[in-house]
Amino acid sequence: MKTALPGSSRRGSNSLPFLMALLALTISLAFALPAGAQSLAKISTDTFTNSDSTHKTEVEPSTFAWGNTIVTAFHVARRPGTIGWGSADVGFSTSTNSGVTWTFGSLPGLTVNYKSGTYGAAADPSVAYDAKHGQWLISTLPLVGLGPGAQYIGDVAVSRSTDGLHWGKPINVDKTHLDDKNWTVCDNTTTSPYYGNCYTEWDQAYGTGDVLMSVSSDGGLTWSAGQASSDQAGGLGGEPVVQPNGTVIVPFQGGGIDVFSSSNGGATWGKSQAIASIQSHTVAGGLRNPNLPSVAIDGAGKVFVVWSDCRFRTGCKENDIVMSSSSDGTTWSAVTRIPIDMTTSTVDHFLPGIGVDPATSGSTAHMTIVYYYYPTASCTKSTCNLQVGYVTSTNDGSTWTAGKKIAGPMQLSWLPVSDNGPMVADYIGVSYVNSNPFGVFANAQAPTGSTLAEAMYTTKTALPAPGSEPTFSGLADKPIAGAKSDHEMHFYYDDEGKREIPRSRWIVNTSGQ
Repeated sequence: MKTALPGSSRRGSNSLPFLMALLALTISLAFALPAGAQSLAKISTDTFTNSDSTHKTEVEPSTFAWGNTIVTAFHVARRPGTIGWGSADVGFSTSTNSGVTWTFGSLPGLTVNYKSGTYGAAADPSVAYDAKHGQWLISTLPLVGLGPGAQYIGDVAVSRSTDGLHWGKPINVDKTHLDDKNWTVCDNTTTSPYYGNCYTEWDQAYGTGDVLMSVSSDGGLTWSAGQASSDQAGGLGGEPVVQPNGTVIVPFQGGGIDVFSSSNGGATWGKSQAIASIQSHTVAGGLRNPNLPSVAIDGAGKVFVVWSDCRFRTGCKENDIVMSSSSDGTTWSAVTRIPIDMTTSTVDHFLPGIGVDPATSGSTAHMTIVYYYYPTASCTKSTCNLQVGYVTSTNDGSTWTAGKKIAGPMQLSWLPVSDNGPMVADYIGVSYVNSNPFGVFANAQAPTGSTLAEAMYTTKTALPAPGSEPTFSGLADKPIAGAKSDHEMHFYYDDEGKREIPRSRWIVNTSGQ
């Protein structure tokens, strides 16, 4: 182990012209902020030397916080798209002092590249904490099929730790070799009838395509067989969350943003329904972007789902980050735009990660979204400047700060090339530790010769609350009439885009969203 040192119209179409001019100035200043405005801490690095990876690369972080501890997990040493998918191993970086210092390492016994593992590669880390049993969990997708022509893809496994620093060998949740995109969450509400249950989601990408759920009630030692929703919904990228009453809500990407839930501790799962459609602008430069939902929950159990969407932009020429929320998993709010910048801007936003302070709820819920963006959506592979930004709200998403840059710019040539293009992530994360938000993201520096320099980063101090700075609302912004993606929409059972979900399995969207 090694230790890293600390390291639109926003107010609606009726706004007065001079306010709009002032707003434009505010936005331009926000996006002109140097990365140094938030000092970065590099919290991990690729130390592997295996021959089938592109080295000095780390991608796709998940993060979770409990008490003073933050654990993040991510791919280490991404394998090039010419070979297949996955990475040499899954790494972790842990802070036990609220983000001041970090310790990083790799999960043992997972892949052939570290401490007697048996799988050829691994992917899709997800971090959770089981308060009842005092266990940190990192679920992963250890890969059996390593290339595009493989008959199989992966299994689902969970690694356990009592301190977030020392990890045991993985325990299989599912071993059918058919799986993709796992995610784990635990019920940590002491008054819940299912306190101590943990839930792992995945989809059977190379089998039925069903989104499946498994339950553990012993701290991740044993897991139930995967179970589908009552209508056997198919999809990808589910992120379950647990309400204080024990209800588990599972938003996922099907033929749009969809959801199902369980109110009996995962004994059975209800029928799926649509939350909203997805209308998207094609992200330039061939950057990998499956546009999966990111999900978070406040202290009272209100669920927030965000994704990138172009419905508020004329001609769908850029993506905004948009959001829908629900207090019960059944009735969902209209899709609203996060007002990072004006709807007339050229900025393209994608790959969002949302975190909500679990100590807050209702009209004073605090939330932060980190995201990647291009300042100019119409860039090319050689001209795109990839950057990381964030916005924050302290009033349940009613108003937001202006978008601020955290990291970048990065050239796409600085990134490892996956089977789906240059890669930073399929998802990124934000966690609140003692009510302070920390985003974790892949950031790349210029290569040294042919050696890349992409690693996991966070900020040396928490991302700041709005304070006295201006905040903006997107609630009055309306989708463009007839808004439609600038490409034919396709959805897949796998994040490699090999196995398409047939339109006959898309869930009927009766809300019109």
